[in-house]
Amino acid sequence: MIKIDTNMVIYAMDKDNKEAARAKSGDRIRFETLDCFSCEVTSEDQELSGVDFDKVNPATGPLFVEGAMPGDVLKVTIEKIEVVDQGLSMVEKGLGRLGDKIDMPKARMVDVKGDRAYFRGLEFPLNKMVGVIGTAPAGEAIPTGAPHDHGGNMDCTQVKEGAILYLPVNVEGALLALGDLHAAMGDGEVGGCALEINGAVELKVEVVKDFAYKTPMIDVDNKYITIGSRKSIDEASDLALANMADLIMKKTDLDFYDTNMLMTMAVDLISCQVVNPNMTMRAEISKDIFK
Repeated sequence: MIKIDTNMVIYAMDKDNKEAARAKSGDRIRFETLDCFSCEVTSEDQELSGVDFDKVNPATGPLFVEGAMPGDVLKVTIEKIEVVDQGLSMVEKGLGRLGDKIDMPKARMVDVKGDRAYFRGLEFPLNKMVGVIGTAPAGEAIPTGAPHDHGGNMDCTQVKEGAILYLPVNVEGALLALGDLHAAMGDGEVGGCALEINGAVELKVEVVKDFAYKTPMIDVDNKYITIGSRKSIDEASDLALANMADLIMKKTDLDFYDTNMLMTMAVDLISCQVVNPNMTMRAEISKDIFK
């Protein structure tokens, strides 16, 4: 298995990034990751004003995948997500949907044991996921803290163990990078900071030619999921739904009118995150409908 450690991190998805490693289609890779604060916050008593917020959402990589050319799709199968035994969450003025009610930054360390998180006398199950994952865009570099059509900081809870993520190849080699693991996060990431944690992701990459559907797209838990990331929730929702309509029409003989009716009856529109520079929404449909 190819391994990429945290000595190789980037803060922007960029076609000019130097590759951290090379892989062939079908190879398995282990990405070791830092938390979203580059592991700079280690105590609840730490002075948070000293944190370098230019070093948030580091992504390990990028990985050059041989044979991946513009117009192809990179199929990424998330096989395993490992997290350490302690992560953190925080609030800060202006961060998240209720950030205007926060006067001062505050961090909390959160213990992780087995499949549970322990927070201030409460406990809840983990839902380990990858917050940042994407390929390099063809044009200008995009910070790892922002999502768009290349993937990036989508903060989608469905990018988890067992998920198959389809990402666009915009430049030769794709230049895949990932990071910003969460041990637990609710859909929407409403406070702007989930259970941030460092760890590792093991995955398989495959180059797909002539992929028929819009990306980013996820296949997980017997569902197809289409993603939209744009400046507003409305724009992101419209894109996710347009991509879902395209998928349904390609998989069936329904026209656009019947597709809209089916979507109203059988598609869920869900927030991934509403706090990043672009909002991310997803549309989900059961694969059973297409059997």
